[in-house]
This record gives sequence, structure tokens and C-alpha cells, in this order.
Amino acid sequence: MISNSSSRIISVYSDGGCAGNPGPASWGIVIVSNGEVLQEAKGFLGQATNQVAELSAAIEGLSRTAPGTTLELVSDSQYVLKGLTEWRKGWVRRGWLNSKGEPVANQTLWQRLFALADARKVRVRWVKGHNGDTFNERCDKLANQAIAEARAAA
Repeated sequence: MISNSSSRIISVYSDGGCAGNPGPASWGIVIVSNGEVLQEAKGFLGQATNQVAELSAAIEGLSRTAPGTTLELVSDSQYVLKGLTEWRKGWVRRGWLNSKGEPVANQTLWQRLFALADARKVRVRWVKGHNGDTFNERCDKLANQAIAEARAAA
């Protein structure tokens, strides 16, 4: 489990992938400290939506850090980052209904992500996908590899 040591800055990069939406879905994460890769991982989810893949990536990344860790979650998913920073309070206040009065999609995943974030000191940063960010690009590659490996094994 990764945690902060003396002045170590932890960045958790996450990306979900989906071949079709819904379709075969996966996630990739890269955990970095001061430019050094501490951990990479990827996983295949089966048939799912892109939103499920993005949430799963963030969950997988945060779950590899110790509670109490101060970290930056970096993603190209506005869905994940806005859910963490803007939409959460309203969802909870409305009893897990969105602004249209409908049940929040992927509530179980959101609750897992919120619990992980609440146990850590998380700030978020958005990066534009497929735009040359080294670690975001690596996450995307890992997610695509997970889909390719699952297809090859089938």
C-alpha cells in the first residue's frame, strides 16, 4: 500500500476504457511520486459502460494508497472529477437522486469511490485525454491492453 513519506507527492492517474459504449470495458492506473512510477495496474471488467470503467479506474487507483495519504487524483474524466467535487453534495441531499429527480447511475461505485476519497486527502486534476500527458497516455494504453488480452484469451 502506497503512502506519503517525507515530502513525497503522490499522483494517482486513472483511465477507463471501453470498446463500444457499452462494450468490453477496462481500467488502467499509474501511481507516481515526483516523476517516478511507483505502481502500474490494469484490469478487465467485462461488458460495461465507459462511466463504469472510469469510476473503476479511480477506485482501483485510490485503493492502492493507504488511508490518510495526501494525493492528487488525475483523470481525463469530467464525470469522475465533477462527481467527486461538484455533484456529490446534491446527490446525497436529494437521497441519491440526480438533478432530474432520477436515481444516480452507478451509485454503488460512487459510494465506494467516496469512501476511499474520504479516507484520504484527495485533490483532483483534470487532463485532456489523448493530448500527450505521459501518465494519462500510459493509463489509456494499459486499459486498452486489458481489453486486448481479454479478447485474446476468449
